[in-house]
Amino acid sequence: MIDLTVNEEVLESAVQQANARHFKIPTFEQMRHPDTIPADISERLRDVGLWDLDPLNLYRITWHNEPTPHGGGFGGVNYLEIPSEISGVDARIVMLLGKWFPTGAHKVGAAFGCLAPRLVTGQFDPATQKAVWPSTGNYCRGGAYDSNLLACESIAILPEGMSTERFTWLESVAGEIIKTPGSESNVKEIFDKCNELRASGEDLVIFNQFDEFGNYLWHYSVTGPAMVEVLHEVMGPDDRFAGVTLATGSAGTIASGDYLKQQYPTSKIAAGEAVQCPTMLYNGFGEHRIEGIGDKHIPWIHNVRNTDLAIGIDDEASISIIRLFNEPAGQEYLRTQGVADEVVGKLEQLGISCVANMLMAVKMAKWYELTSNDVIVTVATDSMEMYGSRLDELNAERGAFTDLDAAAVYHQHLMGQDLGHMQELGYYDRKRIHNLKYYTWVEQQGKTYEEIQAQWYDPGYWTSIQSMAQPIDELIEAFNARVDAASN
Repeated sequence: MIDLTVNEEVLESAVQQANARHFKIPTFEQMRHPDTIPADISERLRDVGLWDLDPLNLYRITWHNEPTPHGGGFGGVNYLEIPSEISGVDARIVMLLGKWFPTGAHKVGAAFGCLAPRLVTGQFDPATQKAVWPSTGNYCRGGAYDSNLLACESIAILPEGMSTERFTWLESVAGEIIKTPGSESNVKEIFDKCNELRASGEDLVIFNQFDEFGNYLWHYSVTGPAMVEVLHEVMGPDDRFAGVTLATGSAGTIASGDYLKQQYPTSKIAAGEAVQCPTMLYNGFGEHRIEGIGDKHIPWIHNVRNTDLAIGIDDEASISIIRLFNEPAGQEYLRTQGVADEVVGKLEQLGISCVANMLMAVKMAKWYELTSNDVIVTVATDSMEMYGSRLDELNAERGAFTDLDAAAVYHQHLMGQDLGHMQELGYYDRKRIHNLKYYTWVEQQGKTYEEIQAQWYDPGYWTSIQSMAQPIDELIEAFNARVDAASN
């Protein structure tokens, strides 16, 4: 769970660090409703770039940033509606855009959700301890960024097979980068490195996105309400919210589905994975190329009992579609199929896993035979800003992307999506997936048998986590007040 026990001695050190660094931190309420951010902070942000290493950018950990790289304010939630000319279905597919967070990915919020409770309780001292961020990509980038803003040392851990852009950027932000063997599916190797660091005796705190409930809480409290805002904006009186589709990754973002179900009880939650590593669908394993979603295990923070549908996406579909969306021949072909220039110009805001989320929505629409009155919501976690090197690699490997390639990709991977590798989950299907947690978390990572049982049988387990934003906000406000007092 999220421990809010206060260590007063360490907390005082953290307050002094905040005073010396001139930072305060936002509340969950401010990230959810940035109009509640103090006016002087909003005004000072007018001179700060979105990716700048400035503590003020902690207040830009929100879905409401103005879509501009420098000096933006706050407004509505950034989203893109995928037209039927791309999806091939009548149902409306709406994607929240993570590009407009600091670091260009929404994982900076998940990292903050893990860090903030430790900081304001004195369970982490930014003045003396290193923050360790194990990840398959964007989370460690977000964690290193948050750490840099707090002037604390960080260690970013990610597989060596991730995109060049991730490593290049991290070199300027993280204190140390550790490359583990493999790629997206090699999560155990990341955990092994964390265990090695724990045993080293070095003074550090490991923020593991796969078992830190601050990750779950941030998405439940911030991403879920942002989705509801968008639904209120796009839905008419006769429209229905069908559900949310998300690749599981660390299973943080899918916590937004728990919030949405409480607002729309008939809606569905679809969890996705690569067909090449079908852990939920077939108890399977393997390697895949959908960067950042991490597989071969079920994350500890995934509320599997609330998941309705498991969907497998072929990684070749995501890889081919990023070429269609970003190569000139692909963009021109989309225009010939009726896709508006405005939409074509925004498709670079969808990275590889974002395309997988979109394809999940297409498959969900076909599975439930949804109509133009049905709305599905999902997330574009990052953008092609992180994957330009992948396009270069594909061109070197396969040759230039031609008109014929564009037609083939469009009709095979967009219009041709079928109902393969899908399972509607009954009670025992969900329990089977939940039980897979045992092998990773109880046998290998030290979780208890009692807690894995509570996750399944105790209805208060998840709701107790969902209720923790307010007490954490109270601790954040008290922390900021002490920083103010220390500066006087």
